[in-house]
Amino acid sequence: MTVGRRLVAFGIVMLAVAASIASMAGLAPRPAAGAPPATVDYVVVAGAAGLRWDDLDPARTPALWRAADRGSIGWLSVRSAKRPTCPVDGWLTLGAGNYAAWDGERVTGACPVTDPNIGVPDNIGANIPAQQTVVRYNQDRQPYGTVPGALAESVRCTVAVGPGAAVAAARPFGRVDRYEPDLPADAALRPLLASCVVSVVDLGEVVGDGPARQRRVAAVDAQLARVQAARPANSLLLVGGVADTGVPSRLHLAIADGPGWEGGWLTSGSTGRTGYVQLVDLAPTALTALGRTLPERRFTGKPATTEPGRPTDLAEAISGDRDADRRAGTQRAVSTPFFLTLAAVQFLLYLLVVPLMVRARRHAGPTGPAAPPRRLMTAVEVALVAAALAVPAALVADALPWWRAGWPGAVFGATTLLLAAAGAAAVRLSPRFPRTLWPMGIVATAGTLIVGADVLTGSRLQLNGVAGYSTLEGNRYAGVGSVGLGVLVGCLLIVAGWAAQTVRRGWRPLVVVALGGIGVVMIGSPFLGADPAGAIAVTAGVCIAAAVSTGGWLTFPRVAWATMAGLAVTAGFAVIDLRRPEAEQGSLARILTALADGTAGPALNRAAAANANALLNSPLTVIAVVGGLMIAFAQFSPWGGLQRLFGLHPAVRAAAAGTTVATLMAGALGGAALEVAGAAATVVVPLAALTALRVLDHAADRTRPLDLDADPPLPEVAAAAMTGRAPAAVGPSAGRVVAREDAAGPEGVAVPKAGATSKGEAGSQARAGSEGEAGSEGETGSRAELESTMEADAKDEATLQAPPDTKLKGRPKGEDPTKAAGVPNAAGVSNAAGVSNAAGVPDAAEVPDAAEVPKAAGERKTASAPKAATAPKSAKPSKSAKNPRPAKPPTPKTGGAPAAGAQANPDAPTKGATAPEPATRDADALSAPGDAAEPGRDNPDPTRRPTPRR
Repeated sequence: MTVGRRLVAFGIVMLAVAASIASMAGLAPRPAAGAPPATVDYVVVAGAAGLRWDDLDPARTPALWRAADRGSIGWLSVRSAKRPTCPVDGWLTLGAGNYAAWDGERVTGACPVTDPNIGVPDNIGANIPAQQTVVRYNQDRQPYGTVPGALAESVRCTVAVGPGAAVAAARPFGRVDRYEPDLPADAALRPLLASCVVSVVDLGEVVGDGPARQRRVAAVDAQLARVQAARPANSLLLVGGVADTGVPSRLHLAIADGPGWEGGWLTSGSTGRTGYVQLVDLAPTALTALGRTLPERRFTGKPATTEPGRPTDLAEAISGDRDADRRAGTQRAVSTPFFLTLAAVQFLLYLLVVPLMVRARRHAGPTGPAAPPRRLMTAVEVALVAAALAVPAALVADALPWWRAGWPGAVFGATTLLLAAAGAAAVRLSPRFPRTLWPMGIVATAGTLIVGADVLTGSRLQLNGVAGYSTLEGNRYAGVGSVGLGVLVGCLLIVAGWAAQTVRRGWRPLVVVALGGIGVVMIGSPFLGADPAGAIAVTAGVCIAAAVSTGGWLTFPRVAWATMAGLAVTAGFAVIDLRRPEAEQGSLARILTALADGTAGPALNRAAAANANALLNSPLTVIAVVGGLMIAFAQFSPWGGLQRLFGLHPAVRAAAAGTTVATLMAGALGGAALEVAGAAATVVVPLAALTALRVLDHAADRTRPLDLDADPPLPEVAAAAMTGRAPAAVGPSAGRVVAREDAAGPEGVAVPKAGATSKGEAGSQARAGSEGEAGSEGETGSRAELESTMEADAKDEATLQAPPDTKLKGRPKGEDPTKAAGVPNAAGVSNAAGVSNAAGVPDAAEVPDAAEVPKAAGERKTASAPKAATAPKSAKPSKSAKNPRPAKPPTPKTGGAPAAGAQANPDAPTKGATAPEPATRDADALSAPGDAAEPGRDNPDPTRRPTPRR
């Protein structure tokens, strides 16, 4: 491709990227999340560590039930700077509006009892001596930049009732403005709650199980009833289960009862999911309800709002299929075993595939080892398809309420297995299954459609799903998760490569960018994928894939264009994200803002800590390593087959390169380490192994044995039979290999046609193998050309098998048959004008006649210098040249005895034996009209030689 055409191609890429940015800009305005409630005069925050929705009952907890039924409700994630979030950590996080921890003590069971050592120097307030130490610990040892006491610092006065409330209401230097260790009498409680605009009440802890837990919940409900009766007018009551009481973590209740909060679902900008809020959202919610301005860069949480759509029956809203706490807990218990099992199954499949690859590559016709049984090959292919469909099937299985079953893990595993098996059977029964790239393309299409449909409909399958993300972790509540991102990127780029392989080279970058741009918009849109960092990574992968989709290496100009496109998309995302309201800005805008004001250190520390945690604790790391080893073997081993696949289908190679770049970048930028790459490997690596195995199987040598009863062959044919080099064709089939029935033979070397140029279809195979391309700009790839090639080969065979008189008919008497145009002579020199043989020897027009060569001392006359401006003379035909015996193609006979005097050959076909059936054409030659249609296309490795029968 010329420089001009390359510039045109990259111009198209840039236009497509610009169109993607424009489309994304149209999607940028986030839909209204519900009107902000009216402001109030007072806010009362009442918390109880360990309180969950399944603790509520209309008879045992009337106050809690009444507040939830009247107000807005949601599921509260109590993530803090330490896991699990023990009570003291939860209260500290509530008062900071950011992830905080009291100390670095590791908790493996029940949370220890922590005494904050509250001092009461007077009868008004209190003091916490350890507060300053806690502030320094969070500033120096935690990566969140947390300032404990930020809520108290934002208002003039706060009230705290109980030890937990004192931790939340304490200022950074430890002072609590108004403090009571317990709820006072009703007469004193009302003026106490009205003395400050913000009051924090510790209702106690809920621990244990059974009747003991119910008694604690009843006590909490009684305390809340007194607070409800004494709360000031025009006030907002926020109730939450502010912490866990041990491992494992759970989702807790959140209630907002006040003017403008009637009968809805709680949500916030930090979760982006209806019905979910975080513990860090309570402080900014309180300040926003009071009409106060949020402190700059102090709160990680976002103000909560209310949205309509909640069922009128409270029991229906918090139980059954909407029981998020039960579903999230079950998902956490099933997710790790599922991915570890998948890693083991895929590893065993790869161990089975490797010997098949080696055996398929070493197959060398009748004298070589037998090819693997066809049934075994089909079974392995179907198993690889099922393995690639495992994660998409798991996403579909999450649509069913398997987590409500008595044995949820077994039910989920059986459902996923049935769905994957059904998908593999559908692929196998497809009429196009024998095509080389069909299984890879159709499975990738299915994965793209499943994940894409889920993202477009709100990512409901990924929410608390085994193949999604858990709200218990507190990292993501909406959009596309690490697993979904990996599957979507890998499948989408494979589909782009598969589609690009069916068009001409000049259009391939446009196809890749068009499909990749759809993925960028879906992933980066704030109300679809909601992952700007992932969109930037996918943009880089799409640019790389588009740059190499036409074949060749990743040169500096291609890298430069890809970098420019990536920077353009990144700038577009940054502008869109920065223009959104601060409460709705994504991670990209927050990072850029932090870089601008010099406070990016905590953000970088958080990303590094998240990457380290994911790398060491995620089962997807195992899948990424196993898949990487399999890809390395298939790429760099002589019998791996992946290099051959990439040479035949350069657009598929581009898709693989783009997937690698995008998934690794997305994991690093999103704090997921190898999770995204591991999720992509669950689909991409089995499909790559399947397709590479098919290419190797199609490349197996099927050279027919020589016919020992036929007339002696010409010297060049005999030499080819001994050395394994394919002889040149005769007559109209010049430029095609006729010693094999496979026109796109993987082991033959195509002989150029007379007068062929560098743009011909029979170019250097060595160049095609190294460039990843098997042809030039002039390839057509039509099936009609292949059929005409087969007809020409059949005519050549009929000509060669005719009687000697017939074959010599029409030839001038005495003419040497080896001097016919396009036929090499005994020395292996072709005499066609302007054509040289493989060794670069000049044609017959430049070779002197043997009769004009002077004798050297004691030697026969064998060579001389050519005469100037004189055509070479033809030597007098020898006796053997009068009745030449042209060679027959190596066509087996069904019977007959060897010629007299011939040595017996145990491998020769005997009378009554059945000759080998002609090999079919390589399926790779029909899979891509732009690359694999010309003769000799399926042979990127010209050094291989067929093993003839002697």
